Amino acid sequence: MPAATATPSPAGTDLPFVLGGAFGGWRTRRPDLRSVLALAMVAVVIAIPLRGLFLATGSSMEEGFMLTFPQRVLEGDVPNVDFLHLYGPFSLHVLAGWYWLFGDTLETQRVFGLLQHLGIIFALYTLARAWGRRTAVVSAVTVTMLVLTPIGLSALAWEGAIALGLWSVVLGIRALHTDGRARVRALAGAGMLVGFALGYRPDLVLALGLVHGWLLWQGNPRAETRRLWKPAAIGVAVGSIPFLVHLAMAGIGPSVRGMFLEPVFDLRPGRELPRPPGWNQIDGALQAVAEGPLDAPWWGFPSLAASQQLFVWFFVVIIVAIALPLIAWRLLRRVDGGSARLTVLMGASLFGLGMLPQAMQRPDSTHLAWGSCVSFALLPCLLVELVPRIAPRLTRHAWFVAGAAIAATMFVVNPFFTYRYYLLQTRVAVGNKPGGFEVARDHRRFFFGNQALQSASQAAIDDLDRLSSPGERLLVGPADLSRTIYSDAAFYYMFPELTPATFFIEMDPGLADQEGSRLADDVASADWLILTNFWTGWFEPNASSEFGSDAPNQVVADQFCLVGNYEDALVLLYQKCDVGDGISPAGIGIGTQRRADFDAELAERAAQG
Repeated sequence: MPAATATPSPAGTDLPFVLGGAFGGWRTRRPDLRSVLALAMVAVVIAIPLRGLFLATGSSMEEGFMLTFPQRVLEGDVPNVDFLHLYGPFSLHVLAGWYWLFGDTLETQRVFGLLQHLGIIFALYTLARAWGRRTAVVSAVTVTMLVLTPIGLSALAWEGAIALGLWSVVLGIRALHTDGRARVRALAGAGMLVGFALGYRPDLVLALGLVHGWLLWQGNPRAETRRLWKPAAIGVAVGSIPFLVHLAMAGIGPSVRGMFLEPVFDLRPGRELPRPPGWNQIDGALQAVAEGPLDAPWWGFPSLAASQQLFVWFFVVIIVAIALPLIAWRLLRRVDGGSARLTVLMGASLFGLGMLPQAMQRPDSTHLAWGSCVSFALLPCLLVELVPRIAPRLTRHAWFVAGAAIAATMFVVNPFFTYRYYLLQTRVAVGNKPGGFEVARDHRRFFFGNQALQSASQAAIDDLDRLSSPGERLLVGPADLSRTIYSDAAFYYMFPELTPATFFIEMDPGLADQEGSRLADDVASADWLILTNFWTGWFEPNASSEFGSDAPNQVVADQFCLVGNYEDALVLLYQKCDVGDGISPAGIGIGTQRRADFDAELAERAAQG
């Protein structure tokens, strides 16, 4: 957070909020009609596919655990102690409060996810407003294409952290351009949002450190600086309270292990993907599954294949993230006395640069979009700065040139992962295409990707509903528990009266399936198992292709009876056998058989190169 004197701001009464003006550009109690029109245009772009997004297929683990984890928090469970959670705890506590107020429905969760997206979109609108309303609209529409497409409206911690972080950038830059109480409020607000953002995602520390460190360096080291540190420090302290409370509840050891050691050291070998992505094949298993049923874009223009778009996008993300702050820095040095809006560009682009590791760790479309959404949204601002220097005659139309350039770039580089997904959800919204395939129990529902998954899941849910009793223990996992590549955690959400029997509600390779993990004991403690073959064909060029401990499979074979086999073993329902019942033959050696099948598949892949 800056502790600086104000730098020169543009003259005039129409001063953007980020540069010290009134919020929304409203100078009086009467709304500014130009601002209302600009915001309405952005709102329309967001609203068009919205119904489709509420009916979209969910990610059965990621969205599933964002439905389930807050339920567990409301029941008194502690992240990192009672269940695996690899991110900051604050998002779970906020969602738990949200569910307590409005109910734990899928729609409630997606509304919260939408609010997080809106936080990102309108924070970037507010930053880009330094270049005018038209440029701000272009930037907001650009980021909309990126944040609505990766994982729909799921209320994941990353989007919440980015929204909080961006608004801390807005207030941090505003503090450079205000004085008195307005500056104190901006500093305190920026500090508090930094603390909240780190409570969502501690790995955002690099991005936040870059931008706020630079803003602080911009300051004038006077005697006043020490006094200005006080509101910023108080803000950070207040924003860190949820994180500190979690440390006190979970303990330092489990918190460090769950939020730092396991995500960085244990998880990465089984989740990272090649850098750069493959040119001729899609490396990510989820990406490959998602691409399979999608139609080719209706526009029919020649385009790169999906894998080739990911390859090109990977390099574009790196170039844009690095080039933006470098060019902004050079432009700042050339302007005598600095420039207010170049300060905005420099600070915000440093935040985008700090997000680059998110794109690099697993360069599928989701992580590339997550890691580049800020930098891409700032490109129109940079182009509006450059056009008058390169082509002075186009100065009045610089915003249009910028919009056309970024639209064309995305049309060439990543149309399948921006425009196509946007149009797909728009078609669902207007009834031209069906949404996901719904499963339901009471007021809870979820959307799967095809009819077979829906039929198998609904049948298993109906049988478990009929046979189970409140307070019994349920474990959900893959059919072969020696490869914990994914977990359909949405089943836990459907049965809030059943206690999750495992620490590994979220399952990841290298964690749940490692030798000596507690998974076998967790399986033995369960009354019911839902094991799925949704992801049995999962293959990625990383450690997820390796087999871990077979002990959980042996517990299934020795202690559980098969109750239901749905859609040719897409879903398997097991019940703990009563003493003396004997073992269902269907349960014997299932892990060994899956391993033999997978070994055969790997051999075939190797033979084919």
